[in-house]
Formats: sequence, C-alpha cells, structure tokens
Amino acid sequence: MKRPLRLRLVLRDLAAGSAFGAMAVSGQLPLWALGIFLGALVLALCDVRLVARHSRLSALGLLVAAVLLGLQLTSGAMNAVVAACSFAGLIAAQRMLSTPDAAAEGQTHLTGLLMVAGGAALSGDMTYALCLIAFGVLASLSLALGVVEAAVPDGEPVPVRAVMRPLSAGLTFAVAGAVAFFVLFPRLNWAMVGPRSAPGLGAVSSAGYSNTVRLGGAGTIKGNPRVVLRATLTPDPQRDALDAYWVGRTYDTFDGMEWTNVVGAQQTERQITLRPASDTLLHQRIELLPAYGARTLIALEMPSRLGNAMAHTPTGTRSTTVQLQGGGEVRFTVTAPSYTYEAYSLPPDAKTGMSTGLVQAERDQLLAVPEHLDPRVARLATQVLQGEKEPLAAARKLVAFLQRDYAYTLEQGGTPEDPLADFLFVRKAGHCEHFATALTLMLRTQGIGARLATGFYGGTRVDGGYLVRAGDAHAWTHVLVPGRGFVTVDATPPSNRTSQGSVLLEKLLAAYEAVEARWRNSVVDYSFRDQFELASALVRPPRRPAGAPANEGPSRLPPPRAWVTAAVVAFVVWRAARFVSRWTGRAPALEATLFLDRVDAVLQRAHVPRFEHETLEDLTTRLAREGHPLALALTPLTRRYLEARFGGRALREGEAEHLLATLRRALDAEAARRAAKPAGQAGPTARAS
Repeated sequence: MKRPLRLRLVLRDLAAGSAFGAMAVSGQLPLWALGIFLGALVLALCDVRLVARHSRLSALGLLVAAVLLGLQLTSGAMNAVVAACSFAGLIAAQRMLSTPDAAAEGQTHLTGLLMVAGGAALSGDMTYALCLIAFGVLASLSLALGVVEAAVPDGEPVPVRAVMRPLSAGLTFAVAGAVAFFVLFPRLNWAMVGPRSAPGLGAVSSAGYSNTVRLGGAGTIKGNPRVVLRATLTPDPQRDALDAYWVGRTYDTFDGMEWTNVVGAQQTERQITLRPASDTLLHQRIELLPAYGARTLIALEMPSRLGNAMAHTPTGTRSTTVQLQGGGEVRFTVTAPSYTYEAYSLPPDAKTGMSTGLVQAERDQLLAVPEHLDPRVARLATQVLQGEKEPLAAARKLVAFLQRDYAYTLEQGGTPEDPLADFLFVRKAGHCEHFATALTLMLRTQGIGARLATGFYGGTRVDGGYLVRAGDAHAWTHVLVPGRGFVTVDATPPSNRTSQGSVLLEKLLAAYEAVEARWRNSVVDYSFRDQFELASALVRPPRRPAGAPANEGPSRLPPPRAWVTAAVVAFVVWRAARFVSRWTGRAPALEATLFLDRVDAVLQRAHVPRFEHETLEDLTTRLAREGHPLALALTPLTRRYLEARFGGRALREGEAEHLLATLRRALDAEAARRAAKPAGQAGPTARAS
C-alpha cells in the first residue's frame, strides 16, 4: 500500500481537533472525553497509530463507552446531545489512531461534520465560529490533497506547492458559495431550536448575589470585565453608555458588619408585580449569562413587573416561575447557567408609591440602627445637615459631603471591628458599599427612612442592545420620600460607579463582543424575516432626507444599492454563461474520454494483460514497477490523458494520432522482440500475466 502523504494526515487530524473544539468550547463535555480526545490528537500528530495494532481492543472500548453513555442518558445524568457529542469525539479519536487508509480517512471527516453539528447544538457562539472556520479550511485542504495524491503514480513526489494555489482558489469559491447559500436559502431562527447560551470552557460565575452584604474587604469584582447580562430596551435610549441603575435587591437590616433582610420568601408566580404600572413603562428583554451565577432577576431601577422567564439548562430550555423575596428581590425557582426574561420599569421621574406595599416589619427597619453604632456617626450627620429634615435635600447634602471629603479605593487592609467607623473616621476611603452604608446609616440617625440597594450601574451599547459587566456591580441608597416613595441617591463618586478594570482590556473585550453580537444577529439568530428585510433593503427607494420639502416626491431612479445588486447579478450570470459556453464548445472531458477509448482498443488488440477494473493510470504504474518496456510509451500518453481530462489542457489537433502511433510502434517492437526469443523463455509480459 502506498504510504500516505504526511501533510494530508496532519491536516485531517487538525480538522478533527477543530471540530472537537467546536463542541468543547461549550464547556458541557465531560472531562474524560476531553482527556481521551486530546491524548489521541497528540498521538496522531506524532504519527503514533496505536489502534492499527489493537483494532479489536479499541472497538471493544467504544462499545463499553457507548453502554456507559447510554446508562448516564437513561438515568438523566447527561443530556442526549452531550452524550452523542462525547461518543462522536471517541469515534474520531479511534479513527485518527487507525491505519491511515481510505476508509479511516472518510470516517474521520464524516465524524468531524457530526462534531461540528453537535457544537452548533451546544453553543453556537463566536468561539464556535472560529472552530467551524478552522475545520472547513483544514478538512477541505486535506480532502483536496487526497485527490491529488491518488492521481500521482507510485514513487513520484506529490506536487504540494504546485497545487496549493489552485486549491486555495477553489476553497475561496467554496466558502463564498456556502455563504451565499446560507444567506439565500430559506431558514428558521436557530434560537428556536438551539440553546441560547452554554457555561463555556472553564467558565466561572463572577457576579452574583448572596443573602447578605458584608462590609469590608477589597472590591475585587469591580475589576472584572466579564459580561453578565445583555438587555434590549424599549423605547431604545440610543446612547453609547447608559446612566442607569440595574437593581437586584435591597437590604433593610444592618448589624454593624453586614446587611440582611427582615422578611424572607413570599409569593411564587409566573409574573411578580412590585409597583403599580404607569402609561410609560420601560420594557426590557434581558439575558443573564453564565458569568452572572445567581438566581436574582435584574431590572432597571423601579421595576414594576418581572416574569415570563426561561431557564437555559444543560438538558434544554424550559419556562420557570419566579418568587418574591424580602427587599423587593425576585428569584428564579430553577437553577440554570443562564436565563432570559422580561421586565417593566417605571420612568425615573415617576412616583413609585412602593412604601405602601411594605409590611410593618420592613417599615420599622427603615429607621433601625445597630445597637452599638458609634455615636460619632449621628453627630457627624447632624453637623453636616445643619437642621435639614426634608429627606431628599438631606440626602443630597450628605452625598456632597461624602464625595468631597472621602476617597474611593478598592484596597482595604485588614478587617476592622467597626468597618463603618473605620471608613468615616480613620481611613476616609472605601468603595461603593462603604459610601452607600455610610449614607444610609447617617440618614437613619436623623429619622429619615433609607435602605441599601445593590445591583449594577451603567451599560455599554453593542449592536442595538446593552451589555453590563461584572465590574459594573454597585451599591447605592434608597431614600424614602413622602409622596414619592423610594428615590435613588448615590454617594459614590460618579467616575467610580462603573467597572474599574483595565481600559485596554475593556476595549479589546468590547471589540470582541461587537463581533460576537454581529455573529449572533447575522448567523445564530438569522431567519427568514432577516432574509426578507435584506431583499427589501436592496430595492427599497431611499427615504426622503430630514428637512426636505414635503412636496418633493421620491426619486424615480432606483437607489444606489439596487444598481449594485443588479451589477453583481449580471456579473454572476455572465460568468456562468461563459463557463457553460466553454464547456459545451470545447468539451475537453469528452475528447479525452474518446482518446482513452481508442487507447484501450489498441491495448486490447495487442493482448496487453490487464486486471479487472484496472484503470490506465494503474496499468502504467504496474508496468513501470515490473520494468515492462511498454511503460516508456504509456507514461507520457497517460500523463496527457490526465491533463486533457482533469487539467484543462485539451489535446491539440493531431496529437492523439501521434500518441497512438507511438504506442502502436512500441507494441510492434515488443511483439517482434518476443517473437525473436527462443521458445520456453518467458518475457516480462508472460510474467505479468
């Protein structure tokens, strides 16, 4: 058997590795599957084919793995898609380590396609797209080199450099055709059948909520650039950066070290109403990502209603109820890596009336202070307020004082016994939890109701929606104002409310997220509606510019994009027509086939021995290997046939007759030589038969 081209095997194995990576980036494959495949990939790249010597043992191992995966599937411990993807990875590993023949080659590429499809079902995000592109390029080059290698006679080198340029050009046209097919072929939205998100490879939840907020410690989360939620707002504010608070929960009880709530779980419903609705609600469609890592629903400040929630679990997407907790917190009742839901919030200037919905225990806690609160806190508040008793005015005075005389820092040394007193009278520096706690407690010492709120601040606009990062986690104060309800007041300096991470890292992530958002909208969520809008946009007349006279009618000429579309279509039709005319006019393939028939007829009349189903290329290779004199005449003839049939070099006028005449002379010479030999001596032809 001819030794396979090493480059082709490397490309094949790397393509299989890319296909497996398309599944692995979802983070849902078991660790043992990752380990087995990576080990097999390393061995295959080192040209160590273990299965070639232990094929039966490897087949038994696959059978055992199939049984174990089936048991996990039936017991509910594993998703059917994850089980199928894991088994596909095992088959690919077994095939890569097998004897590199045509069967193993085709099965490896087929398994790669199955793994790519599995990766789309598991994640389909931007990292999957990179693996998909790598698989397409590597697998195509490997298959193309296999075709070239099969046409080269034994013993001759494969012209890799010579064929790489036409192969690259063909690959470019194939990718362009695939893109055109994707854009034009009617399709459903993948989000209707695929998961919205997956945990991701090595993903760790980095922003979430606990039942308490403990004062003190470094604010390390403020430097985390991971995206924790995506939101689409209606009406769309169309601002690059939001100046908005995303509230998750509030706290009413402080014991000197940590904040808690006096009231626990309450009602469980499909939707929870927190405030009476108004005529101008702000609608939010929110997706909490795996980086969030909590069950608390987030919404713009002063949420009115939250619900219609979907939990995206490893076993599929399903609806979930939500539960109202103390402090206005709403939680999902199902634990999942990610969620989507809807929220409605009142506009910032609305009167919430939320205080009327508080139970008596919550009302009492709005004025409660710790039993051992440092008396200097009350004296400092009295000194700053100078008798001001109106809640909102008093809060603003305290905010101005804290922002003027106190510094923002994420570095906290040690754990003081009284973190509030340490912030106000010793360090005079802290992060948002220190500022919010100080403002809330100083207001309470003056008889003004207030509570601590936690959530996120800000939001970066990306592709029509907004992204909120883990570093945007924030704490602020709700002040109870008679007739208005709770009003947001923030003592943290404005420049320190959003993420405090590296500016360069955030810019790089923002660029990546912009590309990923485009991928999601243009590929993952691409549907028939998008196709219809694309087609309409190409021919729709241009809108009248703002400020144009009302009596100015639309232009009778088509828009520029329509001219461009027509030019592209005309070019494609012209190229197709040229290709068809060239094919029907010269018909080099038919001419080469007729030439081959004439060669076969000459060889048959000369009784040249041939095996069943042996092609002209195989015959020439065999005769050359046996040292047969006819090989010298057949080699150039075979080469010209292949060039005329597959290389686009048609036979010139009279060339076929010249080649056939050369072959006939060689056959006559061989017959004369055999006739001149003494009887009983076997020549090369007799040995070949």
